[in-house]
Amino acid sequence: MAERSPLVVVGRIAGVYGVRGWLRVISHTAPRENIFGYRNWHLRLRDEWKPVELVEGRQQGNRLVAALETVTDRDQARTLIGADIAVPRSELPPAEAGEYYWADLEGLQVLTVDGTELGVVDHLFETGANDVMVVRGERERLVPFVKDQVVRSVDLEAGRITVDWDPEF
Repeated sequence: MAERSPLVVVGRIAGVYGVRGWLRVISHTAPRENIFGYRNWHLRLRDEWKPVELVEGRQQGNRLVAALETVTDRDQARTLIGADIAVPRSELPPAEAGEYYWADLEGLQVLTVDGTELGVVDHLFETGANDVMVVRGERERLVPFVKDQVVRSVDLEAGRITVDWDPEF
């Protein structure tokens, strides 16, 4: 299995807020305000990670907004729109037994219970009912991440997820 990245993406810069360099943030954490519990952010700009320090973050209406140490005006903030936000993996709390960070599932091989290879997990997304794995192989499949019903086992060490899923679907 490939070595896990020392950084885990937890959100994205969505826009600017005000004239003092505040940023609108999309959080991938649950609950979404947890993104403000991490001070050492890294922003991916042009395929390069740049460390920045979160000064303040808060909910503003139905949005999340943040101030970064080195961003003091709207023009500086505008250059960060679209940047991924990551935090050091070492700062994340350990996952509970039977729970997984999405970043740890991405790249795992997906096999059916009878051993048919479906591909690898490209990414996951949330629906109202459950999370869904986007599995890319000879074609793309959307496989619900429903433990015990669809997902039979996850073996991070072996880099494998076993699913009860019809390969024709």
